[in-house]
Amino acid sequence: MSGSYAIQDGIAVITMDTPPVNSLGLANRRFIAESVARAGSDPQVQAMVLTGRGRAFCGGADIREFNRPEATMAPDLVDVIDLIERSDKPIVAAVHRVAMGGGLELAMGCHYRLMQRGTQVSLPEVRIGILPGASGTQRLPRLIGLEPALNMIVTGETVMSEHLARLPGQRLIDELVDADVVGAAVAFARRHAAVRPLPRVRELQVVHPAPEAYLQFARTQVAAASRHFPAPLLCLDCVAQSVRLPFDEALAFERRGVTELVWTSESAALRNIFFGERAAAKIADVPDDTPQRTIKTVGVIGAGTMGGGISMNFLNAGIPVTILEMKQEALDRGVATIRKNYEAQVKKGKLKAEKYEERMALLKTTLSYDDLKDCDLIIEAVFEELGVKEKVFNQLDAVAKPGAILASNTSTLDVDKIAAFTKRPQDVIGMHFFSPANVMKLLEVVRGARTGKDVLATVMSLAKKIKKTAVVSGVCDGFIGNRMIEQYGRQAGFLLDEGATPAQVDKAIEKFGFAMGPFRMGDLAGNDIGWAIRKRRSVEQPDMKYSRTADKLCELGRFGQKTGAGWYDYQAGKRDAIPSKLVEDMIAEHRKQLGITPRKISDEEIVQRLVYSLVNEGAHILEDGIASKASDIDMVYITGYGFPIFRGGPMHYASQQGLFNVVQAMQRFGRNPNDDAKFWEPAGLIRQLVSEGRAFA
Repeated sequence: MSGSYAIQDGIAVITMDTPPVNSLGLANRRFIAESVARAGSDPQVQAMVLTGRGRAFCGGADIREFNRPEATMAPDLVDVIDLIERSDKPIVAAVHRVAMGGGLELAMGCHYRLMQRGTQVSLPEVRIGILPGASGTQRLPRLIGLEPALNMIVTGETVMSEHLARLPGQRLIDELVDADVVGAAVAFARRHAAVRPLPRVRELQVVHPAPEAYLQFARTQVAAASRHFPAPLLCLDCVAQSVRLPFDEALAFERRGVTELVWTSESAALRNIFFGERAAAKIADVPDDTPQRTIKTVGVIGAGTMGGGISMNFLNAGIPVTILEMKQEALDRGVATIRKNYEAQVKKGKLKAEKYEERMALLKTTLSYDDLKDCDLIIEAVFEELGVKEKVFNQLDAVAKPGAILASNTSTLDVDKIAAFTKRPQDVIGMHFFSPANVMKLLEVVRGARTGKDVLATVMSLAKKIKKTAVVSGVCDGFIGNRMIEQYGRQAGFLLDEGATPAQVDKAIEKFGFAMGPFRMGDLAGNDIGWAIRKRRSVEQPDMKYSRTADKLCELGRFGQKTGAGWYDYQAGKRDAIPSKLVEDMIAEHRKQLGITPRKISDEEIVQRLVYSLVNEGAHILEDGIASKASDIDMVYITGYGFPIFRGGPMHYASQQGLFNVVQAMQRFGRNPNDDAKFWEPAGLIRQLVSEGRAFA
């Protein structure tokens, strides 16, 4: 049973009960349809109330049915809404807490709607590359007006019930209720049981003084904001039909739009991200009911750029933070930077002044490790060198209370070695934030060999609280993201050796959709960071092959934007990357020394070599058990490395291209005498998937 059916003094109360959000799976759709038919044929029933049990009225489609036959089996949501609207007895929706997607469409199909204050309302389908497919684009404009409806549909943004109730002329909410929305709806239904004719949304007209002029203006705005995504413009086209066509014709147009969008590569990419984000939170051997440790206070070691940014995440979530530094000047600089960041938000209207003060009041500073003794979680953000980490964790082992979680923000170092510096390796975990830590969404959670399951569960839960997308990685050099990006960087260097320029490589990959090419990214991050890693690699992995161009650049002191010169030249106070003749001459001289005659390299080759280098290393990471699923790798690259969202992540993109085709390209690259032939041997996992006719799951 997907719900309950009860009669209260002639009012049938139909309650959906499919936790956690009463999603509209096949069983729930059948329950609603059968209940409405039952009440309709019962002479004792004068009216009906439709509601949901628990923490939501209805959260929309059941995502577990996506890409499964149940999603389209009868009755589909359009069938259910049609049945509700055609009922000759009034049906009142008692809406509380959440009405999203199909849940809102369901409510709009009812004759009346009562809504509890604080309810979140949205049609978010555009965010997975589709559009509201059960009359949402036709009903919402009729109920709240053309402009507010179009804004909600093309952005997918959530709007609170109080805001909607204030819209002039709105007919979405018949009554706004403080509490007990079901009781209020039963009373409302009883009062309106005999009222005829029944109000039906399909019979309303969209009111706007100049709809075509507004739609033309809106088209320009939407097109500019969504150039890689077809869904927003098709959403607009569907909404436009609400003022141009009769309801049923417009509804047919909407249904055709859903079918068209669901097969686009952009929608497939967005669905991969949607499911990938949820899958990342699931860890096979850590059940949802794993006990968690309480995190009420956090310590951060290091008040630099990373330490300050990390601290802001917890301050934003209302968690007190104590920052430790070795010198007062460093502490003062760190706190000043945090203040500056918050003040910028206040100035832009993104943060209220009182909130700013509340957050700063949660911040304490210290020069003594002793002041971290009561912290529940301590994160170090010190220099990326194992000896430095050893000193920090020795100190933490001595002062931290039993049960405190000790975390390292290391981006490449061995978390198991770091854990071995303590007598409590079960309490040690990697929490790799990305810079700027208060902005970037990704958090790589590095699970050591002896990290406790409760520690892992606690950190994953905490990540949600600080609004991060957490992805679990095993221990290896560079974890998921940096291990892969090294191969990407190596290929970028080989492309220079063979005839490309930094600007050509960057432009090609940026045209593909990356936020920034590898050479602009290096200049922003600091080329000396990669230089230090390569020096370490030369000792640990002397067979690893690199282009020497990056080392030669660093030998010239060109570390990037911070020195005013890197792969590009920079003017004081500006971030514009200006192609450098000095660098191009240096690269040309390097080719001459290697005896390489430069060749013309296509943008297609640049993109394939850079992206497929990520894919091949990602496959090795899956084989090694560092990542548990391909979607975790995609989430790392979407949220932390600027991979284009509309392409869904490197592993998803490779699957879309066809892994057979990816292998063919890798084999071509492996025959290049200036490249690393060994690296381009396709990973065993890729070969296996090709032989089985499968893609990355």
